[in-house]
Amino acid sequence: MQEMRHCAPVRLLLVEDDPSLAKVIERGLAEEGHAIDHAPTLARASEAAAINDYDLLVLDLGLPDGDGTELCREVRASGSGTPILMLTARDGVSDRVRGLDAGADDYLTKPFAYPELAARVRALLRRPKHSTAPILEADDVRLDPAAHTVWRGAIMVPLTAREFSLLEYMMRHAQEVCRREDLLEHVWDANYDGLSNVVDVHIANLRRKLEMPGADDPIETIRGVGYRMGGVAA
Repeated sequence: MQEMRHCAPVRLLLVEDDPSLAKVIERGLAEEGHAIDHAPTLARASEAAAINDYDLLVLDLGLPDGDGTELCREVRASGSGTPILMLTARDGVSDRVRGLDAGADDYLTKPFAYPELAARVRALLRRPKHSTAPILEADDVRLDPAAHTVWRGAIMVPLTAREFSLLEYMMRHAQEVCRREDLLEHVWDANYDGLSNVVDVHIANLRRKLEMPGADDPIETIRGVGYRMGGVAA
């Protein structure tokens, strides 16, 4: 895993019942800066996918309580275009075709080398969405998800990957109150156990970088709850 090319952090759902393999995948993707939720069963994966907004699913087909293609169909039936990378120990063409027909975007047959999985994840994350990603705007702050750039007025604002992910989440939920718990789960992951004030620290950094003389703070603090940005969500 020594020559990984890092990309903007995203939140992924890993559905894999083999604990040793899941650990390898989680560790590798976490090293690339991604937030990983792990579900070892179809039931837990279905629940997680229903309540969370994931950027990509890494899905094993052979699960102890069902077939991963069921989750593929559920995700696609909901109208979601979230990329799905299918993992399977089955080498039959019909099994791969069935998974792709169910809505998977790519597949990887076990056993595989981790660098290949990482490369396929990067490739799926680089693909354009089913609809062109719009420029997000909140007052005079503009964020381009495709170009990975942020502007305040006519000034480009350099952000870290984590700060960009945090700002993008809030701008996609413009005019909504984003709870600290929601921000923590999406930008980090559901099991983050680091500093309890990590969201507040990153918000303070964002405010400092977005600060402009004579302009209002674009991030509103909702005391005891979280934060809110103005403008219109995508």
